[in-house]
Amino acid sequence: MKTRLNITAPVLAFGLLITATGCSTPAGPAEAASTTASEASAATDTIIGEWTMATLEFQTDGQFEEVPFSGQIIFTEAGTVSVQAQNPDTSAADTAYTVQGYEAFYGEADIDADAGTFSVDVESAAARDLIGQTLTRNYEVTDDTLVLTPVNPAEGWRVTYDRAAR
Repeated sequence: MKTRLNITAPVLAFGLLITATGCSTPAGPAEAASTTASEASAATDTIIGEWTMATLEFQTDGQFEEVPFSGQIIFTEAGTVSVQAQNPDTSAADTAYTVQGYEAFYGEADIDADAGTFSVDVESAAARDLIGQTLTRNYEVTDDTLVLTPVNPAEGWRVTYDRAAR
């Protein structure tokens, strides 16, 4: 199920869940549907928030090797995502994602919690060629750890983030 992030859907789904579970009659189709919507919303909500980069790894000869990047990713309840990452080597060659060792982009996000993917329609980026593209990533949230990987494993990278302290 594809879920667009917004604050209204989680609040409504939660309200429907409380209403449905507060009734003494057995759950019917409407209540089952609201529970399913609530579960999907809860799965989407696990990614909402600010995440600080712990590691960025690139695959070389079948092995992942850590590279010294720092950064963050933020998923908002309003349905946007923003990414910033920095290589301490400002003389590093530009890539499709970086300019002088710096990566930054922002856009509207669609999260498919069932598939464990999200897509961002890039509205703004340091690497201008990204603007207008849709980037899709695999994600997995376990406790306070977020791991992103490419949908195409041949790209050979993995980023691990820790949920930022509140």
